[in-house]
Amino acid sequence: MAYSVTLLVHSYLRWLVLAAGLAVIVRSLSGWLGSKPFTASDNRAQVVFVSVMGLQLLIGLALYFVLSPVTAAFFADPKASMKIAQIRFFAVEHTTLMLLALIVVHVGRARSKRNPDARGRHKTTAITALVWLVLTLGAIPWPGMAAGRPLFR
Repeated sequence: MAYSVTLLVHSYLRWLVLAAGLAVIVRSLSGWLGSKPFTASDNRAQVVFVSVMGLQLLIGLALYFVLSPVTAAFFADPKASMKIAQIRFFAVEHTTLMLLALIVVHVGRARSKRNPDARGRHKTTAITALVWLVLTLGAIPWPGMAAGRPLFR
């Protein structure tokens, strides 16, 4: 029961993460290309995005280390599990890409905050958010993949 509920929350929260990330991308590209000032709303969008990413990480870690039968199978026999696409995807690929995506978001946020120039802040945010998007899209278990999951449960 706890696994099903947590997986459901993790699955639906991805849409909030994607929406927050896309909002940051749109705002930062608009600010960078339009030479707009970096506003409190831009900052708030970043804070919401980083916060939702952090919450998603915590839920993902609970699944990974405590609740998931997929990762339990991986930890029981890592060598054999690497030959099973679904187990390998969630135990290694999804986890690695999402951790990299989270690091990119945090580094981008930190670098953006230190940049005194509004256009530079937007540029840093836009570039790192686009890198985040590529990593995240590669880490989502899209339907049709060997490890695919439904878009909505």
